[in-house]
Amino acid sequence: MSTFNLEKKLMDLYDGNKDYEGVSGSRLAHRLGEISKIGLTTDYGSNRPGFSYEEKQAKELVMKWMREAGLEVRMDGAGNVIGRLEGKKDLPAILSGSHVDSVPNGGHFDGPLGVLSALEVVEAWKETGYQPEKPFEVVIFTDEEGARFNGGFGGSEAMLGTADIDEKQKQVDTNGLTFAEVLEEIGLTVDGYAASNRNLDNIEMFVEVHIEQGKRLEKENLPCGIVTGIAGPCWLEFTFIGEAGHAGNTPMNDRKDALVAASEFIQAVHKLPSQFSDSAVATVGKIQVEPNGVNVIPGAVTLFVDIRDIYKNTRDALIEAVIDTGKSVGKKHHVAVTSKENMRVNPVPIEEETQKLLERSFKEKGIRPYKLPSGAGHDAMVVGEKLPIAMLFVQSKDGISHNPAEWSELKDCVETVHVLKQFVESLQV
Repeated sequence: MSTFNLEKKLMDLYDGNKDYEGVSGSRLAHRLGEISKIGLTTDYGSNRPGFSYEEKQAKELVMKWMREAGLEVRMDGAGNVIGRLEGKKDLPAILSGSHVDSVPNGGHFDGPLGVLSALEVVEAWKETGYQPEKPFEVVIFTDEEGARFNGGFGGSEAMLGTADIDEKQKQVDTNGLTFAEVLEEIGLTVDGYAASNRNLDNIEMFVEVHIEQGKRLEKENLPCGIVTGIAGPCWLEFTFIGEAGHAGNTPMNDRKDALVAASEFIQAVHKLPSQFSDSAVATVGKIQVEPNGVNVIPGAVTLFVDIRDIYKNTRDALIEAVIDTGKSVGKKHHVAVTSKENMRVNPVPIEEETQKLLERSFKEKGIRPYKLPSGAGHDAMVVGEKLPIAMLFVQSKDGISHNPAEWSELKDCVETVHVLKQFVESLQV
């Protein structure tokens, strides 16, 4: 473990020329490095599951930094951390932040970068003597990744009042602990969790900085970009039912091969999204073949289609097209096809006016505005169901995420902090 030093790795590639107006790359690198030591794996990855001691330890470290920066700090019943800087006026607050939990053996930027970027804005204001007109809150949401209970967004749902408490109490983690028992381990309760929803009238907007987890910004050679919306996923489960038979004794013209039909369906699904929108995607990522024998014609295939778009109308039209394609392929190959919907979450588009304000902030900092959708879910998606949101993506090397190799250059992170700071200041009028 002693050979891993995230802070040094970040600073080795940083010349400091992005440090101005109180923003410090070395401070950001140091803090990313300190958080990386909590839950460090043998692969030099991050292991801080939601509602774990490691997540709590990372929160406590950031809370210490928040207090040193002059913020009023509290933790709610869901474990969400809120560091508040009062504004000159008693107005609804601007919130910014992300999460510090991780997937098992994940990276060191997904989540912590968003939290520390928001805190770095506060540090810069402190150094330059700036006080915003509106209150500004740095937020750490609990359990964004959902590694403990295969869910996610536990903290943001609690704060927004959208958590299904009854369903959560039915959950059991991989160690056999119930949701209530897991909360108790870190000093929380189900009653406290349920009571952590806020008065949303006191919040104007939530702004989240996050790594892109894709390659678009890298290909454009840009440090950061403007998120146009967060895609809402829909998961469909299809079963193709043919007829199993001997691979040697069944003629090719007398088969009901479920896998051949499913294969044609998969190819067709791959081509469908572009017919509906530039941001739509569809993926067949899981498949089960029965009886799955080398010398047996497949009699049944079950597969799962993940469909996403940032626009609800085109996403839903694509869903219908995928279902219709399954029916037509089944009919062509004389196999039965059934489908069912396992999940459908509404997309969260980001308002055009917000995007325009972000564009101006980019131009103020000499960065070409570039817009891109978010295919992954984020706390901003949960918040965006009830409140205005904005989101900035930071360039990800090779698009790698949820992996110890996850990487964003410090200069790109610092430039994003400058854009975030400029944007939040533009909201003060």
